[in-house]
Amino acid sequence: MRILIATSGSSHSDVALRFGAQIAHPACDPPTVLTVIKKETDRPRTAAILDHAFELLEARTPDVRTKVRIGHVVEEITREAEEGEYDLLVVGYKPPGNFVERLLSRSVVLQVVELAPCPVLIAKGRFNPVHRILLCDSGAKSPSLITQFATQLAKQIEGEEQITILHVMSQISAGPGVVGKQLRAEAEDLIQEDTPEGKLLKQDVRILNQSNISTIPKVRHGLVVDEILEEARIGDYDLVIIGAHRGDTWHRILLDNLANQIIDKMDRPVLVV
Repeated sequence: MRILIATSGSSHSDVALRFGAQIAHPACDPPTVLTVIKKETDRPRTAAILDHAFELLEARTPDVRTKVRIGHVVEEITREAEEGEYDLLVVGYKPPGNFVERLLSRSVVLQVVELAPCPVLIAKGRFNPVHRILLCDSGAKSPSLITQFATQLAKQIEGEEQITILHVMSQISAGPGVVGKQLRAEAEDLIQEDTPEGKLLKQDVRILNQSNISTIPKVRHGLVVDEILEEARIGDYDLVIIGAHRGDTWHRILLDNLANQIIDKMDRPVLVV
């Protein structure tokens, strides 16, 4: 497992470093800490940034690699993630300050998520050891979020006790032939009735059980972003996992917009696979 942690020396970068240290257990390669500067004359200030990063990481992972790249921050982070063949990129999230900033600019993190060649862990809000995970499966195919998580990341999140697989059923996105009863049903009912959503949840549980992960299927009904945020809050999860979608179709644009809203509004760490 190769982990890349991006830092700018800011307080939100410190959250990324602490969370990265928590998941970089001995089975992983030594994590790499990256800072990006705009020009060569900025290099002197990187020493303090990287020394501070080492102080935050050394108690958990004393063997830390550091790297400096010069250029545009989004381009250099994603280029390093690709060239270094990392399995996970960890970044901190700084939300836009006011309405004008939100309207005119997209945060560095959202741009990195869009371009990164690997899963991105967004460290934000308060975080604890990862014991309760909320995995939000939209049902997208090729390959499924569940399959990717089980094969790439499940063994790297140390100490998890339980994963809740959440599928949100919305009347807005319901396909033809979906009856009203199904739009109000619980996960167990959908599985028992062998509906398309029930088949999805049953398959998800089977895949994760094969990896010896304790799994609970759950369905919520309503607007996707609102229901995910509410479930994360009332379930007090330590990590929320969502999928990213590549391509140029309207479906990808819609799903990415939902992902961006979740990243922006969530008050705890988010893993984008």
